[in-house]
Amino acid sequence: MVESKHKWRAWLYLSPAIVLLLIFTVWPIFNTIRMSLLEGYNSMAAVGGATYEFGLNNFKQVIGYDYFVDCLTNTMLLTVLTVPLSTILALLIAVCLNAIKPLQRTLQTIFFLPYVTNSIAIGMVFAAMFNMVGSAFGNENEIIVTAGIINNVLGVFGIEPINWINAGSSYAANITVMVVYIVWNALPFKILILLGGLQSINKQYYDAAKVDGTSRRRVFTKITVPLLSPMLAYVVITGFIGGFKEYSSIVGIFGEDMGPAGAPRRLNTMVGFIYDSLSTHQGRASAAALILFGIIFVVTLINLYVSKKKTHY
Repeated sequence: MVESKHKWRAWLYLSPAIVLLLIFTVWPIFNTIRMSLLEGYNSMAAVGGATYEFGLNNFKQVIGYDYFVDCLTNTMLLTVLTVPLSTILALLIAVCLNAIKPLQRTLQTIFFLPYVTNSIAIGMVFAAMFNMVGSAFGNENEIIVTAGIINNVLGVFGIEPINWINAGSSYAANITVMVVYIVWNALPFKILILLGGLQSINKQYYDAAKVDGTSRRRVFTKITVPLLSPMLAYVVITGFIGGFKEYSSIVGIFGEDMGPAGAPRRLNTMVGFIYDSLSTHQGRASAAALILFGIIFVVTLINLYVSKKKTHY
């Protein structure tokens, strides 16, 4: 407990962090709310002396904009597909890693490397892996198709090359690529959290189950998963928050067009919509940002409510 006569020292030490939070966190939040309520707000016009009326027109425009609905659909689809899949895979990998004693630390490091690698760089690698380029030459316009490693692997099993990300590719193929990339990119953090949770479980539970002759499947479902439920709830909640903020992974694979050639912005997300609107419609971008915040807040509350009933401490 800090004595009252020394409290000023505590505030003095905290003041740099408080000032930075006020400037770069608190003020932007209030400014975003302010701009979202100024109808048709544009910062350049405001500098020139333009005035704007308060209202909810920005929110009405965003919600009624078909393109925003498409971005919201893409965001929710990617989130719903990737969060459960990545969590299940991370849990299985963490259980396997926990059971392997030799080279455990080495394998942990290998699995964690994608987490500390630039997402744009990883996206470019995935784009090369799924790429399929056709080129014409000669008098007969012969077509040469250069397939990426994924199509080469599929060819071993007799499957024809699939146009994953190039011009003319389908929406389903584009979503498949993004799901594979996002799941792979999300695994390291989740594996690290779940592996730490597994190592903190009291071994007496497993010893008792072994004495009783309990099967591995029952040990996993009745001991491991319930005792790991706080960590599972955490990775699911953070996964949904990260999923709704998805943007850089799509840019890494498809570039700034956010879609294959001939179908630009096809895979744009809510964050991408906000960035697109910032240059000319700051009011609309601010309204979209608050809508995104509201969706994330509601989803997080739902996850917290469900996890509260399913979590064992």
